[in-house]
Amino acid sequence: MSTRLRRGQAPTRRMAHIWDASRCIACGACVMACTQANAPEMMFREEKGWKSLASNIRRIDGVSPHGRPELLLVQCQHCENAPCISTCPFGATYYDTDGRVRLDPARCAGCSYCVTSCPYNVRWLHPDNKLPKKCMGDGCIDLTDSGQQPACVQACPAMARDYGDLNDPASSVSVTLRTKRSRRLLEATGSEPKFFVVEGSR
Repeated sequence: MSTRLRRGQAPTRRMAHIWDASRCIACGACVMACTQANAPEMMFREEKGWKSLASNIRRIDGVSPHGRPELLLVQCQHCENAPCISTCPFGATYYDTDGRVRLDPARCAGCSYCVTSCPYNVRWLHPDNKLPKKCMGDGCIDLTDSGQQPACVQACPAMARDYGDLNDPASSVSVTLRTKRSRRLLEATGSEPKFFVVEGSR
């Protein structure tokens, strides 16, 4: 089980998420599975800031420069230089030993600094307890700590999602990133995200 990373300590693993846009069929199964696993009380309730189902995965529909419909699914990037950690005045947002960005609700004062400092706009405030929510929620932490994949990965019928250790060259995410074209979002922010968008074969 992952614990809080101590100052100066290197993470044991560098767990990362992959979303393969070239395989995604835009069915929304990952979004629904995320809510069911991590905030079931929010099923069919809208996250007002996003105007969509309250989930740790944000769906952004748009149009490409060529006029084609375009979809982006985005979530906490588990940045290696996370602004939400450096701006939290109470140490409530932290790294665990798997390199994941986590929230300790016992330390959180609900100031929302982490929500506003996230360049990806993927944190949201729970309307009942006013605490910030993000990937990965408690349900997915329990799944991964027991050796399973996160709910979104398990639910995807197109196998467009994956989760694994970047420090392991034999992991499925490492193999995918070596063999397929991918990009990271908003790299210019210097946040060093560990969420990769795969765009197809090289």
